[in-house]
Amino acid sequence: MPLFDGLAYLESGNAQVNLHLAQLSLNQVPDAGLVYELAVDWLLEQRHSENNYKTYRSELTTFLHWCFSELAISPKDLTRRIMMRYLDYCQAPPQHLIAYRNVAQFVSDKEWGERLPNPHWRPFLGKRELGRELPYRLSEQAMKTKLAILSAFFQFLIQEEYMERNPALLLQRVKRPVACDPHEQGQAFSELQWSYVMQAADTLAREQPEQHERTRFLTCLMYACYLRISEVAARPGFTPVMSQFRRDAKTGVWGYFIPRSKGGKRRTVAVSQALLEALTRYRRFRGLSPLPTPDEQTPLFVRHKAAAHGREQGELNANLGIRQLRDLIDTLIGKAASLAEVDGFPQDSAEMRVLTAHSIRHTGITHDINLNGRPLSHVQADAGHDSIDTTSKYLHTANSERHESAAAKQLDRLQGDQ
Repeated sequence: MPLFDGLAYLESGNAQVNLHLAQLSLNQVPDAGLVYELAVDWLLEQRHSENNYKTYRSELTTFLHWCFSELAISPKDLTRRIMMRYLDYCQAPPQHLIAYRNVAQFVSDKEWGERLPNPHWRPFLGKRELGRELPYRLSEQAMKTKLAILSAFFQFLIQEEYMERNPALLLQRVKRPVACDPHEQGQAFSELQWSYVMQAADTLAREQPEQHERTRFLTCLMYACYLRISEVAARPGFTPVMSQFRRDAKTGVWGYFIPRSKGGKRRTVAVSQALLEALTRYRRFRGLSPLPTPDEQTPLFVRHKAAAHGREQGELNANLGIRQLRDLIDTLIGKAASLAEVDGFPQDSAEMRVLTAHSIRHTGITHDINLNGRPLSHVQADAGHDSIDTTSKYLHTANSERHESAAAKQLDRLQGDQ
């Protein structure tokens, strides 16, 4: 089944594709829906080049079909050896997956107006000569292109903290690029910049509460619990609900439960008093009791109907996914950057505009270790890090703070005292 419609239809989603992914998530690959959401995010970054988009989506469709349906494996579990099996598969695909004429991946149903997967589409395109089907062949250049596309996709998944290594990079027959510092890719907001993010959240919530009380609470939750956006977004088979906030009956302390995170792990994050207050404010705005009950299924974040004049009005459903949440955060960061620029911080404003939703996770971890003084072991547990070594890499200060502390250093302390 084709997975990704044309650019004009991609963000709207497709009911048949969603059903297909939900069945895969239940029966074969539990994180198939999450991988699909991340793949859509990556493809949308190619929206300015339609040719690139078409090439990339075809490769991802073939690759994800192989992962999900042929091997029943998650991309995060790939190794170099398994990737070599994928290349062998592409060089000699099953005959029933080869078409000999090019057709659209999706077609419009004339009666209902829906977009439907085209049953005649196949992921591989063979050639005919004088009416005879030729043996399927993949050129060396085509193989290099496949690896380059998948390598770029894996790098995106690494940046999103879905996977830790790039198995395609190991197979590319080109000079390996200089590796980037992962913490530069996931740069955190400085303390000053974060104050503008929170100021912007308060301003937006005050000016447009119907939409941005939700944005304010989303920001507080992601910062306080170091959440990846995939951990708070709805996807096929999963919708975050209020009862993920849980009170321990014995100790009375609150935690936020994440049923499935990176690597399929679950964890409970300690909840601060400040986050409980933010939760109470958000729930009261939505007409709910101050704190959730143990079995409450109210969705955390809901999409709204668009009213005639473009303002949001009324709940539509509970399926607020990665892209919608990312759009809310991008709007917030843009507002915060504008506030910083007005106050005379143009450099901070420029730096903020290139940060992303994932930067909020890095900011929460960095601030808790370096500003709030939380023990590394506590932060490790809340962040879901496998190793304390990963957490300890956040033991650093911003360049401006390092410069400030270095400004008064002396070359000879005894001579300086004279």
